[in-house]
Amino acid sequence: MAGSWIFYTTFPKIPLINPEFKNIAQFAPPLGFFIGTIQSYIFIFFRANSWSIYASTLICLASGYLITGGLHLDGLMDTFDGIFAGKKKRLKAMKDSKVGSFGVQSLVFITLIQVACILKIENQIIVVLPICLFWGRFSNLFFIEKFKYMSYKKKSMNHKKFWNGFKKESLISIIFLLIFIVYQLFSIASQGIFINVLLLILIGILLSYSIPNMLGKKIGGFNGDACGASVVLVETSMLFMHAIFL
Repeated sequence: MAGSWIFYTTFPKIPLINPEFKNIAQFAPPLGFFIGTIQSYIFIFFRANSWSIYASTLICLASGYLITGGLHLDGLMDTFDGIFAGKKKRLKAMKDSKVGSFGVQSLVFITLIQVACILKIENQIIVVLPICLFWGRFSNLFFIEKFKYMSYKKKSMNHKKFWNGFKKESLISIIFLLIFIVYQLFSIASQGIFINVLLLILIGILLSYSIPNMLGKKIGGFNGDACGASVVLVETSMLFMHAIFL
């Protein structure tokens, strides 16, 4: 899976397309957008076929876990176990294949918030969820740019080693985002909805920078687990803020 452009997912590799690991991070935000779109249409499909909003919400979230293989949730649990294990035992706790109590609590807490938020936004999910998943993965670009890589493996491969600087690595995502904004400008009939989209994007900029910044300072750097935690925390925070304010 590491050699595919659909890295971070369980999708099968596309024939004749074989980019290297070092190029993957820059494609993650647009990929997150498309995953969010798939999840949104799954939600809409089940709602349109007489499933309750509660069942549709659960299937929507479950489809996301299936698509990503639960990779980011695993990182979330490991990161919280590491944070609460203390500085000296942090990496050891994150490496441990067994999930601790704080990891389980973080999973339950995050899942319940996501369920509540999707129940609240309901009809706006097709716009909101893709944006949230875009910025969740964009947060890793800030993470890699600002912090050093830390690992419990001597020969682990990491994005920092092949990093070309934030401007180059974020270019594809920024172009993608600008195209999305222009498309929304001409396709959304309601000016109020378009303003909400812009506000959600601004919230995404704030959270995708501040959350990995806090995580990085807390654990003293970044690794795969911390990047997964950042993705989930940014996505969930954006959903929550949109559900409350927009």
